Amino acid sequence: MPIRLLLPAVLAFMLLAAPAAARAGGYVPGEVIVKYRNGAPGAERLIDVGTARSLPGGSEQVAVREGATVREALTELRRDPDVAYAVPNYRAHASAAVPNDPGLRRQWNFVGPFGIGMPEAWQLAIDRGAPGGRGVVVAVLDSGVAYENRGRYRRAPDLRGTRFARGHDFVGRDPYPNDVFGHGTHVAGTIAQTTNNGIDMAGIAYGARIMPVRVLDAEGSGDSAAISRAVRWAVRHGADVINLSLEFPSEVRAAEIPDVISALRYARKKNVVVVAAAGNQADVTVAYPARASSVIAVGATTDSGCEAEYSNAGGDLDLVAPGGGVDAPNADNPWDAAHCRLDGRGRSILQQTFTFGVRSFGLPRGYEGTSMAAPHVAATAALVLATKRLGPAATPSLVEAHLESTATDAGPPGFDDRYGNGIVNAAAALR
Repeated sequence: MPIRLLLPAVLAFMLLAAPAAARAGGYVPGEVIVKYRNGAPGAERLIDVGTARSLPGGSEQVAVREGATVREALTELRRDPDVAYAVPNYRAHASAAVPNDPGLRRQWNFVGPFGIGMPEAWQLAIDRGAPGGRGVVVAVLDSGVAYENRGRYRRAPDLRGTRFARGHDFVGRDPYPNDVFGHGTHVAGTIAQTTNNGIDMAGIAYGARIMPVRVLDAEGSGDSAAISRAVRWAVRHGADVINLSLEFPSEVRAAEIPDVISALRYARKKNVVVVAAAGNQADVTVAYPARASSVIAVGATTDSGCEAEYSNAGGDLDLVAPGGGVDAPNADNPWDAAHCRLDGRGRSILQQTFTFGVRSFGLPRGYEGTSMAAPHVAATAALVLATKRLGPAATPSLVEAHLESTATDAGPPGFDDRYGNGIVNAAAALR
């Protein structure tokens, strides 16, 4: 006997009761999943319910006919002794750990449509037993970090819960790599700003330890000797990932910075992942140290997912990540022409750093560049390593390949000179 649904006397109540669950996102409105017992007629018995599609395992995905409700359909189906089960087509949602940092809503680079997949990635790291990349050390070779209260220096308020490894100052040649420029503090914040503390912004790998290593002076400049020494020092002192948000002029060749290239090879040999900024000259060539084959070269994208106007490009580009700023005026391919803006608008990357001097902190605008993009990739690498996503002893080449294969494609399909292998996607890298 065929199953008949939608008795008029019951319909009025069901129209009030069922949609509430559907609006809550519990299940697909108007669909049920049914399985008949062995030997029962099967899908042909559902003709009065609605359209049926077979599912693996012998069940049926049934679209309840117009005017029906899921709950009443289930009631009628479950009365049939030949029905093994009848259930709603429940929805699943990506688990997400949403921290209470008030500035998170302004971090388009984390949560926007062209961000890197936070907070889903945070939840995935928690589920894998490594919240925020706990257990990994990320060396920030930069202008230092506002990591301690010492003399005239103050620890940045939103780094109070961030853990730090022993660092070194290769400019002042002492063990106190305090920031006087602000750049390094901003970069460190993107990587591991204290998260879920109700203050300012969040950080990607908030459970990782930051190793502050100062190689840039108060003007943001540093020499190859200091950088090469610092890379080797970070490797020897336990860094798992090194972030280099710095660049040499695009015309500088590998033969002119042999000590830096040698240090980068040493890091690779010692299984340390090195990430570097591709450069901000809007050049068609990636700058060193990012151009080195042992380094993940990172270009910059904007809040519209397009190449930033300042970002270097070229065949040596591996990935891109949010760097902020204005879209590059690329109209020579259909993707850029359709997606990118030419209105001169764009948003910065916000993290807590200096506003006026080394004792005043805020969220200054204007921080944009491949320097801001690189730490997104370094922090994602830290999450991958901490969660053992690629096994207990993932090599830098394996991490790089994984980040490239899970990146969100941008620009023309596949690899291209402006977007490399795509926008790094932390959530996809941890799934």
